[in-house]
Amino acid sequence: AAGVAFVAFAAPAAAQEQKPIKVAGVYTVPVEQQWVSRIHKALNAAQERGDITYVYSENVANTDYERVMREYAEQGTDLMFGEVFGVEQAARKVATDYPEVAFVMGSSFQPQDPNFSVFDNFIHEPSYLTGMIAGATTESNVIGMVGGYAIPEVNRLMNAFMAGVKESAPDAKFQVS
Repeated sequence: AAGVAFVAFAAPAAAQEQKPIKVAGVYTVPVEQQWVSRIHKALNAAQERGDITYVYSENVANTDYERVMREYAEQGTDLMFGEVFGVEQAARKVATDYPEVAFVMGSSFQPQDPNFSVFDNFIHEPSYLTGMIAGATTESNVIGMVGGYAIPEVNRLMNAFMAGVKESAPDAKFQVS
């Protein structure tokens, strides 16, 4: 701890000379959306402290996502945040083309060396539990489901829900839309 304290007090001049990290956010949803809003608020707080500069694009269509990522990379972005559930291949290609940029992306897949980190949530677990409840309470043994785009994130949730239903109602049937 003494060593850490020494470094913290001995290096303020060096820290002041360091430029803020250039961060960009590329979001397919508005920044008010629940999980994007948390990232956005954290990055704004870091910018207010002077740790980073932060720019972002929201409501980016999947068909535009790669272009927006490339534009930020070309502008000298050091670190890029976003979610790539519907544009995995294109986003990973951008990361390959810009190895000097660090990417932190919401994804259902694994990280990619050397610069593509991923984060995800574990909402498949409550989805499984909800399925168990649905299976235990069904009177018709027919479970209706409505899902979004058939991307790994959505498929994972629907499969977890169906597995939960089967846990408590093994003979249940599904109607999926």
